[in-house]
Amino acid sequence: MEYTTFTLANGLRVVHNCEPTRAMVAINLLYDVGSRDESPELTGIAHLFEHLMFGGSANIADYTRAIEAAGGNDNAWTSSDFTNFYAQVPAHNVETAFWAESDRMLSLSFDSHVLDVQKKVVVEEFKQQCLNRPYGDLMHHIRRAAYGLGHPYGWPVIGLEPEHIGQVTETDVRNWFYSHYAPNNAVLAVCGNISLERTRELAEKWFGPIPKREIARRRISLPQFPKENVRLEVSGNVPSTLIVKAIPMDPHGTPDYYTADTITDLLANGQSSRFVRRLIHGPEPVFAGAEASIIGSEHEGLMLLIAMMADESPQAVARAEELLMDEACRLAVPGDVSDYELQRSFNRFEFTFENSMTNYLDRAQQLASAVMHGEDINRRVDVQRRTTLDDVCRVADRLFNRTPSVTVLYRPQK
Repeated sequence: MEYTTFTLANGLRVVHNCEPTRAMVAINLLYDVGSRDESPELTGIAHLFEHLMFGGSANIADYTRAIEAAGGNDNAWTSSDFTNFYAQVPAHNVETAFWAESDRMLSLSFDSHVLDVQKKVVVEEFKQQCLNRPYGDLMHHIRRAAYGLGHPYGWPVIGLEPEHIGQVTETDVRNWFYSHYAPNNAVLAVCGNISLERTRELAEKWFGPIPKREIARRRISLPQFPKENVRLEVSGNVPSTLIVKAIPMDPHGTPDYYTADTITDLLANGQSSRFVRRLIHGPEPVFAGAEASIIGSEHEGLMLLIAMMADESPQAVARAEELLMDEACRLAVPGDVSDYELQRSFNRFEFTFENSMTNYLDRAQQLASAVMHGEDINRRVDVQRRTTLDDVCRVADRLFNRTPSVTVLYRPQK
C-alpha cells in the first residue's frame, strides 16, 4: 500500500493514502493519551474527554452537526493507551472535516453546562455497561487483581467508580486538555479520494497555526503482577458460570507480543482452532463457548483464556478449568503444533488484515496506529509470519507453565 507521511512545524504527524475510486474521505486523529495517564483518585477522565470533544469547541457549537451537514458521520473510541476520533465525509466536503477536527484541537468551549451533561451521560454509561449488564464488572476484578490499583492498567477505561466522574471539575478538564490534546501529541491519518497535495494544503491551513503544547510527563509504575496464582470467585445476575484466566504478557511491539497473538489464534480463532475443535465440540460437553485473546497494551498486557459453562455442577466447572489449561499447555510441548497449523493461522491473520485494508476508514485507523508506533504497515503481516514453531513452544511454556495467573470464576447468584 502506498502512503506518505510528513510532519508539520508544530509536531503534528500526518499520514496520507489516496484511493481515487472512493467517493468519500476518512479523517482519523489519534491522540497519545488514554486511561494510563490518569491517577487512581480520578479515573475515567480520558473516556469522559471522548464525550467532551463532541460538546462544542472554540468556534463550533456542535461538531457532529457540522459533519452531518456536510453529508458525513463521525465517532470516537478510548483505550487504556490512546483516544481516537474519526469522521467520514464526501470528498468534495473534505475541508469541513479538517476545519471541524482542527477546531477541537485548538480549544474546547469549556462550557460548564456541557461538562455537567456529559458527566451524567458517562455515569449512566458506567451503570449500563458495568453495573446492569451481565459480567459488566469483570474487567474491574481482573485488572485490579492483575495490576494492583496503583498501576493505571489496574482499572478499566471507563473508570474505577462513577463517583470519580462526578468529581471532575472545569479545572481538571482544562488541565487535561492542554497537557494532552496537542498537535505534537497526535497523528492525523487521511485516506480516500484526496490527493497528497490537497492533504498538505488543508493540514497546513487548519492544523498548522495550532501551537505546540507541553505534554504532561507520563509516569507508569511497574505492574504488581501476582507472585503466585490468584483465584477470585464473584457472583452476579449472569446466565452461567464464566471462567477467565488472565496471564501477564509482553508489551506491544516486542517479538513475544506477536507470538502471544499467534498463540491465541491457534487456540481460538476460527472453526478449526483448538478450543473449538477440542473443547466446544470435544468429547466432554461442559463448554458452551471458549475464547482466547490478548489485551494489546503499550506496557505489559494480559492474555485472556475464557470459557463459558454449559454445565453448572462443581465437578463440571473444575473439569472445564482443567481442560482449558491442558489445551493451552499443549502448545508448550515440542512438536505438538505442526507447521501446517501455524501457517493456517498466519493465512487467517493475513486474510483478516488485508480484508480490513479494503475499508478506507479502517485503513486510516491502522495507518494512524502504525505511525504512532513508528512501524511500516506494509510489514505487519511479515512481522506476524516471523513467529516460528520454537517461538510458540517457548512463549507458551513461559505463559502457561511458569507465569502466575489470575483466575476469576464468575458465577450466577443463588
